[in-house]
Amino acid sequence: MTPLKATIRTIHLWLGLATGLVLVFVCLTGCILAFEKEIEQSWHAERYFVAPATTAPLPLAQLVAAVQAAKPKAKIGGLKVYADPTRTVEISLAGGLGGKGGAGRGRPTAESPRGERLERAAGPEGPGKGKGKGGKGDAGPRLFVNPYTAAITGELNPRDNFFHTVEQLHRGLVAGPTGKLVMGINSLIFVVILTTGLVLWWPATRKALTPRLRIKWGSSWKRLNHDFHIVLGFYTAVFLLIMALTGVGMSFDWANKVLGAVTGTPLKRPEPPTSTPIGSAALAFSPDALLAWARQQAPQAQYYSLQLPKEPTGSIRVAMLPAGALTDNATDEVYLDQYSGRIISQQPYTGRNLAQRVRGLYKPIHTGAIFGLPSKVLALVVSLLGATFPITGTVMWLNRTRKSRKKQPALQPA
Repeated sequence: MTPLKATIRTIHLWLGLATGLVLVFVCLTGCILAFEKEIEQSWHAERYFVAPATTAPLPLAQLVAAVQAAKPKAKIGGLKVYADPTRTVEISLAGGLGGKGGAGRGRPTAESPRGERLERAAGPEGPGKGKGKGGKGDAGPRLFVNPYTAAITGELNPRDNFFHTVEQLHRGLVAGPTGKLVMGINSLIFVVILTTGLVLWWPATRKALTPRLRIKWGSSWKRLNHDFHIVLGFYTAVFLLIMALTGVGMSFDWANKVLGAVTGTPLKRPEPPTSTPIGSAALAFSPDALLAWARQQAPQAQYYSLQLPKEPTGSIRVAMLPAGALTDNATDEVYLDQYSGRIISQQPYTGRNLAQRVRGLYKPIHTGAIFGLPSKVLALVVSLLGATFPITGTVMWLNRTRKSRKKQPALQPA
């Protein structure tokens, strides 16, 4: 082994030993997050699915009224309506509200002609996310309503959700900014470990290539452990490297600045436009009118997210996910003046710049959701194997240490 490769192996070894436990933990929690949507909907199918009825769905105003009857002090933050007739309607409450119907702390808003008090608490990725001048607020509870009977089928507080806890552990060990920094550094170290591992794997001769591509089944457990680390490590290295790099991108602001510099486009999206108050006019659109308008704009959309302003100058945001969209956040967005109903601004997903589109792919690539079930299965397998490499690598180091000790000559007494 050349001095350079010996140095690389030392770096690979000690970084692996130093971060091994964390890497195992990150990979195992990543396995859970890969199928978050499927597990959540399987555990609580009554929240998300209903038997389709032969009658038409009830007006959204009636669903809103049912939620307000159950949560008299709550304010509605947004509505999400799916094209799938078996899905419930998701109605999010304004941020800062208790999951059991606590008093709302949002600002007073205009009322629609039907008397529904509507307040926006959702960001670009759906109800309950984001913040900003356009009416986005902190994540609040979501209620799931049967569109045919107006029965509330379930309630979900994102911060009390099991998968929210797993994600916080995965991204920052539930230790706030410090934990996020630690996990970000760990992702950087993982990139170095994978890169040095590929360098160490590279055979010196063509004859040595075949043994590094095949596992010698039937060999001793030491040889199998060696092959699991070397061979499987090679086959999964590229996928793990992609996951590690997207993890770095989601952990550090400087990584986003680098993305913007490389693409030559700004990553930050413009602030939502504002409405022009006209006296004390009420909201121009009811939820039903908004939904009807959105369906005219995108008849084949998978879902429609309707989010109304909580401020007098806020704008109405309508997001529509086109059929066949690559990710759940690849929405076409339209902002409407809450008083006149005119379109203030609109941006289809294809109109976002390169940096914004690439940044939006980080999470679906990281979790394996980018290509649906096949890529999720791949992410699960790769993450499971990734959790074994610190273990097999440590065993290789221990075996090598014991072997070198046996080779040392015994000291003779004087």
